[in-house]
Amino acid sequence: MAAISAVQVKQLREKTGSGMMDCKQALTQCDGDIEKAIDFLRKKGLATAQKRAGRAMSQGIIHSYIHMGGKLGVLVEINCETDFVAKNEEFVNFAKNIAMHIAASNPLGVRPEDISEDIVEREKKIYSEQAREMGKPENVIDKIVEGKLNKFYKDSVLMNQAYVRDPDLSIADLLNEMIAKIGENITVKRFVRFQIGES
Repeated sequence: MAAISAVQVKQLREKTGSGMMDCKQALTQCDGDIEKAIDFLRKKGLATAQKRAGRAMSQGIIHSYIHMGGKLGVLVEINCETDFVAKNEEFVNFAKNIAMHIAASNPLGVRPEDISEDIVEREKKIYSEQAREMGKPENVIDKIVEGKLNKFYKDSVLMNQAYVRDPDLSIADLLNEMIAKIGENITVKRFVRFQIGES
């Protein structure tokens, strides 16, 4: 097994923001392969997030972000378990990044179930009509609609969206990494986005 150098640990820390010991452990487990170590840390973050999922979150912050000279604004509520974490600089930065992402990507809801059934039904109808116009057989149309609906959720649901500052990460990945780093359950509760001229 190759010895893990301080340079490798530093590189991994810069890429993931994980703690020094976690980075060293990940590199040791992955024989010094940085890319595999990043995946290892992501999986660890997901496992930590799942372990903490049932814990109550009665603290947090509401963060605001104003853009384009006051023409676009976002308010986002992010919850955590303790007041101590709510005041943590990394947690506040996370809230700021989520608010900026919402401003840029205009999601329709935090999770798929937040998108109204009317919108989902309208999308399904459009997709099936498009498929029929292309002459697709009826037995294939449902599969096409399902695939397009999955893409719609990926584009329109905050948790499924690719993070604007790092498209390799989804917002859910970013959240899981934050949970692993902070050691508390965290959730994006809700948001509102205002843009001048939008009804």
